[in-house]
Amino acid sequence: QVQLVESGGGSVQAGGSLRLSCAASGYTFNNYCLGWFRQAPGKEREEVAGIDIDGNTNYASSVKGRFTFSREDAKNTLYLQMNRLIPEDTAMYYCSADSFPYDKTCKFDYWGQGTQVTVSS
Repeated sequence: QVQLVESGGGSVQAGGSLRLSCAASGYTFNNYCLGWFRQAPGKEREEVAGIDIDGNTNYASSVKGRFTFSREDAKNTLYLQMNRLIPEDTAMYYCSADSFPYDKTCKFDYWGQGTQVTVSS
């Protein structure tokens, strides 16, 4: 059974930093699409960062240069380092993973429960 568990959210002032973690069990990362998503109240869920099956990382334009998506395979853990946070980054953040390897379409089937990030001005 696959489980993804996020942690590391919290409340920070604008300009601050947070590092989110996503611990996976029953799952290994190689050759799967991986992603960090967020959803703010009243808004649609958006992908903020992703790793494709070739290991390439991509970012939403709104976070590029501020967020860094990384993985530590030995610990089966994903990270999202978030720097220079702004109030618009306030949202519930989720990690997600594809259930099919080598899937170029990156269907995200597994989801964590989310961790809240609140940035005050």
